[in-house]
Amino acid sequence: MTDAVRLHFLVDGEDFTSAGQASVQVKKNLRQLGIAPEIIRKVSIAMYEGEINMVIHAGGGEADVLIYEDRIEIELVDRGPGIANIDLAMQEGFSTAPDNIRSLGFGAGMGLPNMKRYTDSMHIESALGEGTRILMTVRL
Repeated sequence: MTDAVRLHFLVDGEDFTSAGQASVQVKKNLRQLGIAPEIIRKVSIAMYEGEINMVIHAGGGEADVLIYEDRIEIELVDRGPGIANIDLAMQEGFSTAPDNIRSLGFGAGMGLPNMKRYTDSMHIESALGEGTRILMTVRL
């Protein structure tokens, strides 16, 4: 692969049943490209957590995955309310998910920490009232 393989997804913020479809598709594409299973697992977990966060907190968004020879980059962008305190949001167990979301089994406060745990680097840009952009990299 000399050029990046680019995958683009719209994450529907109105439908929990479709949450995770992008990560499933990325997993299939990575398998077809012969990417190692442990890398596929990392990327799938990070993608899924990001998708769920966009559904819960931002009303959806967009996900781009760029597959290079030496790395996979994941960019998640939403136009939600933004993250008020990124340091606090990165703490395991911290969650701003409403009770109805928690009753569905989501919102345990592990999304961002897991995204960081399963990637080699993660950068968050967020502005209140404007949205959030997260860039994650997994090295091959």
